Amino acid sequence: MNSGNESQGVRAEGRRQEVFRPRKRRIKGLFVDLWGNSMRSIVIIPARMASTRLPGKPLADIAGAPMIVHVWRRASEAEIGPVVVAAAEPEIVDAIEAAGGQAVLTPPDLPSGSDRVFFALQSIDPNHNYDRVLNVQGDLPMLNPDNLRELETGLARGGAEIVTLAAEITNPAEATDPNVVKAVIAFDPEEAPHRIGRALYFTRAHAPAGEGPLYHHIGLYGFQRSALTRFVKLPPSPLEKREKLEQLRALEAGMRIDVALVDSIPLGVDTPADLAVARRLLK
Repeated sequence: MNSGNESQGVRAEGRRQEVFRPRKRRIKGLFVDLWGNSMRSIVIIPARMASTRLPGKPLADIAGAPMIVHVWRRASEAEIGPVVVAAAEPEIVDAIEAAGGQAVLTPPDLPSGSDRVFFALQSIDPNHNYDRVLNVQGDLPMLNPDNLRELETGLARGGAEIVTLAAEITNPAEATDPNVVKAVIAFDPEEAPHRIGRALYFTRAHAPAGEGPLYHHIGLYGFQRSALTRFVKLPPSPLEKREKLEQLRALEAGMRIDVALVDSIPLGVDTPADLAVARRLLK
């Protein structure tokens, strides 16, 4: 699932705040609830060489390593579970394995990253040992590992089938930029601070209208495993096709998506210019 290839090179100012304080204790890659039931998470990074604006980008060299290796390393630093790359081509598998990681070769013609994630999950975990699946884009070489922890925390919190992230828009130009996907979020007034809410809609338009903050959607997702299984079996929906936003398929099917707020947006590498920025920052 993606968020429409939105521009992700903008940083939201402000200090990081606590997102939740769930009644869970963390033990090396899994959550354990008060009754001792484990809830295990796995991170899967879909990657393919075909890209309209930057062909071959998973293997683009950044500071001496392929971009997909940087993403795999950042995801591994979150220490929430195994990290696996779902690769459409054997060259990506080779790069990850050379770096000491694990990769699964998927059919090259799968229609989306979510389908690639699901294929890899079924291949490596047929016995359903993992309850939660984190889908991480393979073009985020400066991913903050805390973002993945917040996704996992949101899933463990309960209630949502899918959890994703957003940051408040501080650059006025983003408000009307169709490449910046906006998350329309309903926050629970009983819960403070308001750092997580329920997604009502995602759009490329300026929304909602009127005064108040707008939120830049970040295309990282955490799925309850049952939700991912259901999602990939759904046909593309009318609003999904109209906005070209895959997450709308879930909303149209009545699935609950929660959105956790974070303070910064990871740099997404979609163009040669983005790649130049990433190389400079990771030099």
